[in-house]
Amino acid sequence: MLLSWLHYAMFLLVTGYALSLFYQAVYRRYVYIKLGKTAGKTPDWRVRTRELLAQGLGHTKLLKDRRSGVMHLVVFYGFIVLQFGALDLIYTGLSGGEPLPIPGRRAFGLTQEIAALLVLAAAGYAAYRRYGERLDRLKRGWKPAIVLILIGAMMLTVLLSLGFHRVWEGLGTSAYAPVSSLIAGAAAGLTPTDAQAAFFVCWWAHLAVLLTFLVYVPQSKHFHLITAPINLFLGRAEPVGRLSKLELEDETAESFGVGKIEDFRRDQMLDFYACVECGRCTNVCPASGTGKALSPMHLITKLRDHLSEKGAAITSKSPWVPAFAFSIGSAHSMSAAAESAAPAGPDWQSDAAGDAVTDIRPTLAWQRESWAGSNRKPEEVSLIGDVLTEPEIWACTTCRNCEDQCPVGNEHVDKIVDLRRYLVLTEGSVPHEAQRAMQNIERQGNPWGISRNDRARWTGEIGGITVPTVKENPGFDTLFFVGSMGAYDNRSRKISRAFVRLLHEAGVNFAILGNEEKNSGDTPRRMGNELLFQQLCADNIETFRKYGVGRIVTACPHTFNTLKNEYPEFGLDGVEVLHHTQLLDRLLQEGRLVPGHPVKERVAYHDSCYLGRYNGVYDPPRNILRAIEGLELAEMERARENAMCCGAGGGMMWMEESAGKRVNVARTEQALKTRPTMIGSACPYCLTMLEDGAKQKEADDRVKARDVAEILELAVFGAP
Repeated sequence: MLLSWLHYAMFLLVTGYALSLFYQAVYRRYVYIKLGKTAGKTPDWRVRTRELLAQGLGHTKLLKDRRSGVMHLVVFYGFIVLQFGALDLIYTGLSGGEPLPIPGRRAFGLTQEIAALLVLAAAGYAAYRRYGERLDRLKRGWKPAIVLILIGAMMLTVLLSLGFHRVWEGLGTSAYAPVSSLIAGAAAGLTPTDAQAAFFVCWWAHLAVLLTFLVYVPQSKHFHLITAPINLFLGRAEPVGRLSKLELEDETAESFGVGKIEDFRRDQMLDFYACVECGRCTNVCPASGTGKALSPMHLITKLRDHLSEKGAAITSKSPWVPAFAFSIGSAHSMSAAAESAAPAGPDWQSDAAGDAVTDIRPTLAWQRESWAGSNRKPEEVSLIGDVLTEPEIWACTTCRNCEDQCPVGNEHVDKIVDLRRYLVLTEGSVPHEAQRAMQNIERQGNPWGISRNDRARWTGEIGGITVPTVKENPGFDTLFFVGSMGAYDNRSRKISRAFVRLLHEAGVNFAILGNEEKNSGDTPRRMGNELLFQQLCADNIETFRKYGVGRIVTACPHTFNTLKNEYPEFGLDGVEVLHHTQLLDRLLQEGRLVPGHPVKERVAYHDSCYLGRYNGVYDPPRNILRAIEGLELAEMERARENAMCCGAGGGMMWMEESAGKRVNVARTEQALKTRPTMIGSACPYCLTMLEDGAKQKEADDRVKARDVAEILELAVFGAP
């Protein structure tokens, strides 16, 4: 009787202590998150619930990497099944060997043993992926192994407990208990008393491992078990990638953007603790893959570490429990030489990178070596400069491939833009080329600084076709918003002319704004100059209202995304916004355009980030190409949702790449692997980058870069 009471008391004491530690670890991180600004938005619970079910239960993001996705699926659902078995096992140990009276006991036992075996196999495969296959994106060392060891120990103690319980109770072998029957057979020489003792040793071991796992979870990357579902539910319901609006008229604001960790919103901070450090974001990042400083995974984990350290200093609550078992140490920061020693990337012209088009290893090594403890207090560590360097912040192309891959719903781009906003609007710190482009937009409405009165000069180069302005054709149905690239860039003007020929052929009643058109504001907004964006936005919306614009079409995905998804927040209502491939696809389906001339080309089509990942437009460009006789469509390995960026987004079109390999060259190499005769695009930025890439690869004499509208022009009118 005394042993029985001691057994109960020890169980309650150990379990209660573990639950107390778990609560403290979770609560303290909750307190740190509360240091941030309020979110200021209410999630659409219907939309977010669907997303939570799709990603949380359906593993839609995880299954983008099918092998890892299936492995995680087995562990995820295996643990759900095994929780019922854990309750049964705990009850069995507390009741003196009597299991729970569960209906269908034999079938229940079979599912538990199969689940335990599958989880063991999945954990073994996870270890192989990390330490055997040694995937570049996965961290190695003792920390990532802890959970694999705990999972393996939990499964083994469950199976051993079941096996010794069979010997203790004198149960025979059963097909419904294949594993425990084997264990019981191996331990058949034990007396019931010895088997009972072995059962309780395994039972206590299982409880100890289970409670250790419980306490460890919130203090590690596995906190995502709790935070990821919340993060997915609180994710955005509005268009993906839409940036938050800055209230520039707020006279109480001491700064704009994010200059310290507390400037982030609480929903942004939740991302820090949801990160599972799987490296999928970094693996697809065009900056990471070409030897730049930015690694999206390290962006999040460094912000997490800084928040925990600064939060602990502000609240006097250590993030680690029990606190006596952990050394708090000094605050982490990038080493003093980190910025000057940014990764140079492998020697892409030698055999160092092999046949790889991209390589994330130099960036990962630089991040790993540069992030270390310092001798400063957390309050003395600056967010920009110590935690994140400016080269990291300015390396982002805002392509959102990181966000598309993230299985826990983290959003990286908005954080980077918020940091840029602080640099631009508060510190006045901007790369020289970016500063020049924004000054030119402010003065002349275009990044080159060409006279605003020359915006419509391209219309005189089409050969007999009149391009009416809104004043000349007040009854227009469709406004062709040409954009700065289409109006000023000599190469992009060819796209504008081709599109106008097709509109004229299809009988579309259209007009342009001419010299009244201004830059859409995408470039300054992504660079962090929210003030300039809002000025341009207000001016353009006023012009649209002045002429009663009801439908806008543009050939630039950046302009398309800005007008369609961001202008409505500033007052653009009731206006349909189309990309030129959407309208051309529609005209083809209606029979208003007939591609009667064969185009015998093998076309590798490149998906623009702002057309694809931002707006889900993948099929209209392909429909157009497939409608052309003689044309063979070649898909790149990285296509559609996983297409790699051309390197021009986020203002990078106007800045020089000084580290590693040029992103556009890497993307061109991916296109050339399909052996095309032509590289197709639906974005003037992408076209410029890919054309330059072909020249740098000395392939421009055999592979031409063309916009989809130019290719369709060939099919409709024939070669000139």
